[in-house]
Amino acid sequence: MYSLEMEKADGRRLSLYSRRPIDGNIPPSLLEAPAGVNPHLRWHPLRGEWVTYAAFRQTRTFHPPPEYNPFSPSASLDNPTELPVGDYDIAVFDNRFPALTRLAHDPPKSLVDTLPAKGQCEVVVFTQDPNSALGQLPLDHIDLLLQVWGRRTEILAMRDDVLYVLPFENRGAEVGVTLHHPHGQIYAYPFIPPIPQLMQANEASYFKQEGSPLLQDLIEMEVESRERLLYLGPQAVAFIPAWARYPYEVWVAPIKAVPAFSVLAEEQRIDLARALKTVLLKYDGLWQKPFPYLMAWYQSPLDGEPHPEAHLHAEFYPPYRTADRLKYLAGTELAAGMFANDALPEEKAKDLQAVEVVL
Repeated sequence: MYSLEMEKADGRRLSLYSRRPIDGNIPPSLLEAPAGVNPHLRWHPLRGEWVTYAAFRQTRTFHPPPEYNPFSPSASLDNPTELPVGDYDIAVFDNRFPALTRLAHDPPKSLVDTLPAKGQCEVVVFTQDPNSALGQLPLDHIDLLLQVWGRRTEILAMRDDVLYVLPFENRGAEVGVTLHHPHGQIYAYPFIPPIPQLMQANEASYFKQEGSPLLQDLIEMEVESRERLLYLGPQAVAFIPAWARYPYEVWVAPIKAVPAFSVLAEEQRIDLARALKTVLLKYDGLWQKPFPYLMAWYQSPLDGEPHPEAHLHAEFYPPYRTADRLKYLAGTELAAGMFANDALPEEKAKDLQAVEVVL
C-alpha cells in the first residue's frame, strides 16, 4: 500500500492510497468546508445514551448532477471538488459536514447534560470512477480498501477523544444516500456506541464462560451446517446468520477471530476481500440492478484493554423484502427494539446461493 498525506486549503486532512507509488506533486483539493461547524452531544436520560446534534448538516450536498459531483477529481477553481487530479485508487478526507469533530467546542446549555461532539467523521472514496461500485472493483483494490480501513483505525486510535471506530457504507437512495459516487464513511466516536457496546458485553460474557470467541464458535456451526453459507474460503466466510433480523442480511468475517483490521494476516485479508466481493456480486445478481444496503464493520473498542473475545466482521442490512416491496423499520423495531422478519434466513440464503458469480 502506498499513501500520500496532505492538507486542504481549509485545514482538513486528505490521505491518498494506491496500489502503485503516488506522485508527491499532486496538488491539494480545492473545496472548502462551510462555516459554523460545531456539533454537540446531549444525554438521553431514559435510554442512557448520547445523541449528536449537527444542524449545519441540513445544507450538505443532495443528489447533485454529474457535472457537480464533489467526489470527482477536479483542478478547476470554477468547479472545486474534494479530490485532486492524479493517479491513486482511494481517497480519505475529513467530512465537510461532520457529526463528530475534534474542533467541537462550547456546547449549548440544555435540560440534560451536553458535551462537545468530539471524535472524527471521515469520507472514504472507493474509486475515482463515479459509475463504478465497491463490488465491481478488482480484488486487489478491495484488498487495498481493507488495508485503508486498518490504517485509518490505527491513526484514529492515537487520539485521546476516540474510543470506537466504525467504517460503513450506505448504498442507494433507498437507504438515504445523497451522493451516488462509490464511497463510505468512518465514524470515530468519543464513546463506545450502544450497539457495539451490547455486542461486546455479550462476547465478553461468553468468552469468560467458554474460553473462546462467541462469533468464532457460531461461524464454526454455520460452516458445519452449510445451510446459509454464501462463501467459504480458507480464511473467510460469508453467510446469512440463523438469527438474521433482515431479509438478505449477510455477515462477512474471518473464520478465526481477530479484533480489528490492523491485525489481519495478509492471507486473511485477501480471502476477506473475496468473501466481500462475492456477497456484493450476489446482491446485484439477485436483483439485476444495484442492490441498496448498509454495510457496517465492527471492531474491538479502543479502550486500551485486550479484547480476545472481539471478532472483526461486517453486517449487511438491505431494505429489500420482495421484488416490489421494501422493508423499513416499523413500530416494533423502532419503538420496542424487537425486529420482526417476514422471511426465514434459510429461504433467503437459497436465493443468494443460487446466484453464480465470477470473481
